[in-house]
Amino acid sequence: MCPDPERPCAGFKAHDLSFDRRADDGKPGAEERSALFFAVILESAPKCALGEAEQRRAQALFPKKKVFVQRFECGDDLENNVFYAGVASEQAFMAVYAGKFRSAAEETLAVAKLAGFAGANIRRMQVIFVHP
Repeated sequence: MCPDPERPCAGFKAHDLSFDRRADDGKPGAEERSALFFAVILESAPKCALGEAEQRRAQALFPKKKVFVQRFECGDDLENNVFYAGVASEQAFMAVYAGKFRSAAEETLAVAKLAGFAGANIRRMQVIFVHP
């Protein structure tokens, strides 16, 4: 995982949570998956309703942890090839990376609630990069 917003892994958009992708071994593959991790869902909305503006505002509240937004199959971002396992695919969400362990996620959840995200909740997730 590349959860530091100042040091993302290559090949991802600004609103995505990035991870180290496998080296090109010449074998075809439909998708690549990150390791499992915990995230705190900050906000949910109808599909494609959240974007980079919301992500940037929330990122300011979590300077050391990547805030990311689901934008897969959105009309203004047709080339987005990243989606997330562990969440409803028919909704948009904004989340913050909360670590590998539940204890770290609980701490991030407490910070999110103090920051005004009253409905924030923890999810175990995985980033999925779909090859075009």
